[in-house]
Amino acid sequence: MSRPIVAIVGRPNVGKSTLFNALAGENISIVKDTPGVTRDRIYADVSWLNHNFTMIDTGGIEPDSSDIILSQMREQAQIAIDTADVIIFLVDVRQGLQDADSKVADMLRRSRKPVVLVVNKVDSFQKYMADIYEFYNLGIGDPVPVSAASRLGIGDMLDEVVKHFPEDSGEDEEDERPRVAIVGKPNVGKSSIINRLVGENRVIVSNIAGTTRDAIDTEISHGGKEYVFIDTAGLRRKNKIKEELERYSIIRTVTAVERADVVVVVIDASEGVTEQDAKIAGIAHERGKGIIVAVNKWDAIEKTDKTIYEFSRKVRETLSFMPYAELLFISAVTGQRLTKLFDLIDVIIENRAMRIQTGVLNEIITEAVAMQQPPSDRGRRLKIYYVTQVSVKPPTFVVFVNDKELMHFSYTRYLENKIREAFGFKGTSLKFIIRERKEKD
Repeated sequence: MSRPIVAIVGRPNVGKSTLFNALAGENISIVKDTPGVTRDRIYADVSWLNHNFTMIDTGGIEPDSSDIILSQMREQAQIAIDTADVIIFLVDVRQGLQDADSKVADMLRRSRKPVVLVVNKVDSFQKYMADIYEFYNLGIGDPVPVSAASRLGIGDMLDEVVKHFPEDSGEDEEDERPRVAIVGKPNVGKSSIINRLVGENRVIVSNIAGTTRDAIDTEISHGGKEYVFIDTAGLRRKNKIKEELERYSIIRTVTAVERADVVVVVIDASEGVTEQDAKIAGIAHERGKGIIVAVNKWDAIEKTDKTIYEFSRKVRETLSFMPYAELLFISAVTGQRLTKLFDLIDVIIENRAMRIQTGVLNEIITEAVAMQQPPSDRGRRLKIYYVTQVSVKPPTFVVFVNDKELMHFSYTRYLENKIREAFGFKGTSLKFIIRERKEKD
């Protein structure tokens, strides 16, 4: 099952980012050694009791003029409506009920999405209780008082949020079809790829409502197998500044990636690989998905015998944090190499589900340790007792060592490379959990 999506909506300065950071905690910078992942995080993975969910902060847009506050709020609320399973609607007890709050409440009510009304900056429940009642006038349920800055009332708020999560239905688990998300910047040809695949395979396309208003699930058959493609197109909003487009793009990417097994990151060959491509790819990498980097519009490029080599090198440099990703040069217009996409998807699906026996795995690790001594610090050397695979999708390994502090990232990467040399694992990330054990154990 994919994680539920929770979006925080509210006027500027009501404390959206404070609440987001309070909930996200350290998760806001999960991957310190992943270049290319946006520093300006607007999503984070959060756990509460037995529930895991992805939270999206729709804040950050501070209009200068009061005339455009409502239009900006409308835009933000619409993103939340499109993408979220549950919406946290944040208001400010000190500013009181504002006209803009009422307008947004109307939109949220019409969306029929579950909304949890949260009244922020309630540092003293006794002092502000009478002011909280004013927000019943919004007509979207009981207000939940919190103080994001002091972290008061957050547990009660999360209890309300998780009540609205969809229950795990058996249908999704029984659906064994590979789910493939097509992601990338606007206008790189995501929809064209889907349309070409549908046309070539001559199937009746059934459009199932996706997570967002613009994301559509398309069933495609190829070689007797069925695949579900998730298209994140739909960035057709006019007069939007670049930063906002990037924000919409990232929000849609997060929601699509959550539901996918394999992510196809589409890059425009005529533009080359960009920092935003790296951000989008970083989202899939962080979540341990299978990854294919598809360079589209390859037919439009003037080529020499070195073009493909040079382009590959630039892509690998910019996306150096995921050297395992498969690289494919395609054209949605001519159909060039598009069918190869299915072969790569099949290989990656297999690799994500691969299990390695503990005995065989430890033979590889023993050999790797003999070839390159583990790091040491102040006379104490790292000892690796043994390694075992604990799960798949992505393949996850637990490494038992004498001292976690000695297990440097570069040595983990070295062991990962040795495992890949022995077993392949093309197209999928590997996850390593380092556990400490005393020598007596």
